[in-house]
Amino acid sequence: MRQPSPGQRQIPVVVLAGFLGSGKTSLLNHLLHRSGGSRIGAIVNDFGAIEIDAMAVAGALGDSTVSLGNGCLCCAVDVSELDGYLDRLAAPSAGIDVIVIEASGLAEPQELVRMVLASEHPGIVYGGLVEVVDAAEFDDTRARHPAIDRHLALADLVVVNKVDRAEDEGQRVLRLVRSIVDRAAVVAAAYGRVDPEFLFDCRPSEERVGQLSFDDLHDQERDQGDHDHNEDRHDEDGHAAHLHAGYESLSFVAETPMDPRRLMAFLDSRPAGLYRIKGYVDFGAYDVRNRYAVHAVGRFLRFYPEPWPAGAPRLTQLVLIGSGIDAPALRKELEASTSDAPHTADEHGMWGVLRYVQDPGEQDPAS
Repeated sequence: MRQPSPGQRQIPVVVLAGFLGSGKTSLLNHLLHRSGGSRIGAIVNDFGAIEIDAMAVAGALGDSTVSLGNGCLCCAVDVSELDGYLDRLAAPSAGIDVIVIEASGLAEPQELVRMVLASEHPGIVYGGLVEVVDAAEFDDTRARHPAIDRHLALADLVVVNKVDRAEDEGQRVLRLVRSIVDRAAVVAAAYGRVDPEFLFDCRPSEERVGQLSFDDLHDQERDQGDHDHNEDRHDEDGHAAHLHAGYESLSFVAETPMDPRRLMAFLDSRPAGLYRIKGYVDFGAYDVRNRYAVHAVGRFLRFYPEPWPAGAPRLTQLVLIGSGIDAPALRKELEASTSDAPHTADEHGMWGVLRYVQDPGEQDPAS
């Protein structure tokens, strides 16, 4: 994936996978209905399985959809062809905010992720692998498709769907899935209803922090209780507005610069379930010219140095979203990663950060 130009907006590309019947299409249609104004582009295998009427109600995707009916995406196209589809959806004229690749039920998730990461399109960024499993059929699915354990181990987010049809509301399957995954966030759902804000910004703005807008950094603390305990909120259909969302979010703002070594120690040891981190980091004297946009989803991590905008306050602004995370403990760790001691930055301090900057040889953090 090529380095974007400074200030260039990147569109997250989410890979949506899961075996046949797990509920991928239901989840995609739910996202379309609850996008909050964000425009979703879709690359879909087996388009005939999509509920056309539901899509029309959701906003008639029209030219925002690429339909592939010629087999599994991972086998039918190569990286250059995928770049062609992404170029069409990521064009500024399309106004797309997030791209979802809904894979065939028999696709190989690892290959799809590899293709997205290998993309040469500078306007997109990997948005994570979401695996959907059917809680009611999970045991039978594992027996028929042993590869599911490997797929789950690769996931950044696992949606255990159809818990309403499973015994004990899917609690046994949730425990089993959590024992299989590697650091992924795991959330329960019925009818594919996962809060879209877990995946993307539902209030598009010119400048974003993760799935949440900069406005959230100011009002989220006030609304935290309602945001984290939203089972009681209902939409116009009488359903829970955030049914089984099962996620927590944390906003962090610091006027004191971050110490790069301490921050990297935090990021390298981030806990299981911390699905998403995005925002801007001020490293103070280590790089006085640039702020560092940070983008993490699951185990994927990238930093993007960019010049400080004229007049912008020198702040670190981060949003963290996950399932089963200890938000107060994470805040303490981030606070401990700041450094207000007067110092002259040493030349090796940024090495850990530069490991996650593409083409680090072209960057000069001390300049």
